Amino acid sequence: MAFVQVIEFNTADIDAIRQVDEEWRRATEGKRTVRREILARDRNRPGRFVAIVFFDSPETAAENSNLPETQAAAERYMTLADGPPVFSDLDILEDRA
Repeated sequence: MAFVQVIEFNTADIDAIRQVDEEWRRATEGKRTVRREILARDRNRPGRFVAIVFFDSPETAAENSNLPETQAAAERYMTLADGPPVFSDLDILEDRA
């Protein structure tokens, strides 16, 4: 079953967050299980962002989370975020174009 993780977070330095993400992408080339990723800014709440990350299954999401590079990036994200992120783990029931 397809799986999406939604991560909501606040930061005053989105450029630094994006830099960490680019470094993570390079470090996990050929290993990561992320299929697609969307980063969005909340137009009504400055400093609030949402990442939507697509996986083939909850199992491949867990595999990705367990990569040492993902763990290291998560620690860096925490130093750049204003508080802990909020995670939503979603099973896709329908996907229409």
